[in-house]
Amino acid sequence: MKYLIILGDGMSDEPLESYGNKTPLQLAHKPSIDWLTKHGRSGLLTTVPASMHPGSEVANMAVLGYDVEKVYEGRGVLEAASKGVVLEAEDLCLRCNLITIEDDTIINHSGGHISTKEATELIVFLNEKLGDENIKFYPGVSYRHILVIKNGNKQLDCTPPHDVMGTLFKEVLIKATASEAAQTATLLNNLIFKSQELLENHPINKKRITDGKKPANSIWPWSPGYKPTMPTLEEMFGIKDSAVISAVDLLHGIGVYAGMKVIHVEGATGLYDTNYEGKAKAAIDALKGNDFVYLHIEASDEAGHEGDVELKVKTIEYLDQRIVKYILEEIKKLDEPVSIAILPDHPTPCAIRTHTYDPVPFTIYSPTKEPDSVQVYDEFSVKEGSLGLLKGDEFMKKFLEE
Repeated sequence: MKYLIILGDGMSDEPLESYGNKTPLQLAHKPSIDWLTKHGRSGLLTTVPASMHPGSEVANMAVLGYDVEKVYEGRGVLEAASKGVVLEAEDLCLRCNLITIEDDTIINHSGGHISTKEATELIVFLNEKLGDENIKFYPGVSYRHILVIKNGNKQLDCTPPHDVMGTLFKEVLIKATASEAAQTATLLNNLIFKSQELLENHPINKKRITDGKKPANSIWPWSPGYKPTMPTLEEMFGIKDSAVISAVDLLHGIGVYAGMKVIHVEGATGLYDTNYEGKAKAAIDALKGNDFVYLHIEASDEAGHEGDVELKVKTIEYLDQRIVKYILEEIKKLDEPVSIAILPDHPTPCAIRTHTYDPVPFTIYSPTKEPDSVQVYDEFSVKEGSLGLLKGDEFMKKFLEE
């Protein structure tokens, strides 16, 4: 048996009054996803412990069966691994967004969805101006970058920028949660202010403004941590050959620590315009040489952060028509049967534009298992599913059952 998880990041939502109290999953036309549900078994999965922030890094690790309260060390270290950034024991690593600030208010968590080419030039520029033997900036994808502080202290209260859009940035600056971290907090806040001075008149941002785009005019460091110790999927579940497909460095980094092959797809953007067909083909190709494949699609999460209901519905329909439909057709041609699970990592409700702790709906389709009575895939119908409410590594164990 082969195993494929299709992860629609942030796909689940809450009922929207202006849309007949339906969620985007209920509004979307998704016959292929619903086929999996009709022929599979469904339930709900708690992906984020109450003690932790409901970030994609925590939730995706939980889906893969990790005890996140034990192994989690922040988002930055995972994305650093995807970039080949070698961390020493004393290195503090943070995710570093390029964001948009207007009138001292955080307007956009993504620098107006800045391109990777533009963002790389800005991050290289900041490293030249602000970096030294103790401070290093590393470029990533679009607005997502890495900041490493030598001998930094991780006892910090850092707010993810996508959680506080519309907030005065000075109200959510980094705070030390222990006296020994005060110096690190001051250093990071100073870097924020200095980045604003440097980026305000950079030619990249001047051109973006001229073109009617939001400028990437500030950095925003968050999710601090040290190099983690994580078991591989083989050590946890006996999975010897596995692969991860995603547009974002975070998932690539999880894959590195999980012992998975990291597959890059040309044209994968993490947005609604991602190369859906390329990802679907890559998943089928990966199944030919691996026992387990994790296919991650970011687009719905970004639509949720934008609060764009119509776009979120479109991303779900794209997932259905351009990925799931193709995969269902192609697995018939493989030599081995394939079990498929589909789920989000966490909800990203359009109404509040950030992640929540609510359990996520999942379906597991296996050609060797009898289906339950659930007919359509959404946040509410799966409550009647035979698999109930799962948590911890229960989902992975159930998925990997023969």
